[in-house]
Amino acid sequence: MWDSEKKAVIEAAQEMVRTGLAVGTAGNVSLRLKDPSGRELLAITPSGRYYDSLNVDDIVVVDFAGQRVEGELRASIETVMHVEVYKARKKVNAIVHAHPAFCSVIAVAGLDIPPLIDEQVILIGGEIRVAQYGFPGTPELARNAVLALGPRNAVILANHGALSVGRDMREALTICELAEEMAKIYVSALGLGKVNQLPAEVVELEQAFFASIYSESEG
Repeated sequence: MWDSEKKAVIEAAQEMVRTGLAVGTAGNVSLRLKDPSGRELLAITPSGRYYDSLNVDDIVVVDFAGQRVEGELRASIETVMHVEVYKARKKVNAIVHAHPAFCSVIAVAGLDIPPLIDEQVILIGGEIRVAQYGFPGTPELARNAVLALGPRNAVILANHGALSVGRDMREALTICELAEEMAKIYVSALGLGKVNQLPAEVVELEQAFFASIYSESEG
């Protein structure tokens, strides 16, 4: 069941590695599933497996209590973080958690990325915040990630990596790539000794546009 959705998870995970957003078995990818019975489910990459070797049967389906519904492998240790994001963000249908280099630099430095270019605000929702540290795979990390993510589409996890969300898998992966681009721009600008943020009135206007698309209050 859900073979096309599982294939989308595999393809996104493979693209994540191909583009350098993660190395080896690092990171994880999930997709919210529509179950005829009404159960809340997600398909997620398994723990500790190289993505280029995955087939659809390797993708694990779990419910929001973390109980396995389909698959024989162990689901990613970050399943709880994915579940908590889906619970908090009803319009989110896909999540990419990666370890891109410049986002990881920001994660180690603990620097929120301020609004720098238009695409960042329009697609991500504004600044990219750094969540407080939580040990991998723990409810603490999940809570911290959800809190720092807020209504936006990307968050950096302290001393860890980045998490991006989207209405579909392509969007979540694009947001991850954009977050890494923003981190690279910010680190480079800091190196030059000058960072010019977007004007506040521009940020306000672009955030209104972002909210018109992603606001949870819109149902």
